[in-house]
Amino acid sequence: MSKYVILIHEREADYATMTPEGWQSVVDAHGAFTKAVGELGGTLVGGEALQQTTTAASIRSGEVTEGPLVESTEALLGYYVIEARDFDHAVEIAKVTPAPFGAVEVRPVLDPSAASAPLTV
Repeated sequence: MSKYVILIHEREADYATMTPEGWQSVVDAHGAFTKAVGELGGTLVGGEALQQTTTAASIRSGEVTEGPLVESTEALLGYYVIEARDFDHAVEIAKVTPAPFGAVEVRPVLDPSAASAPLTV
């Protein structure tokens, strides 16, 4: 099984106005997702929700600025690391990832011992 990361990109502002019941619904949806990973034949390796983008710092060429790396209508708000048979299997699992205010992105985790080049373009 290979490792994949599921990146959760959502509109952060929508969470700021969410009711406690709405928040609980999102928490419950993520609990259901963690169970679904195993039911779909994958393994949940890890994952975390991230604090709001106002807590971020970006560093480029040694210069530090407050805030996220890019300004966008959607921000990286969390991630899961899963093990799946292949990319298609990872996509199948990612389809049930809760992201009510945005979308998810699936990317293979680079295995440096198996890679002939660090990045392919």
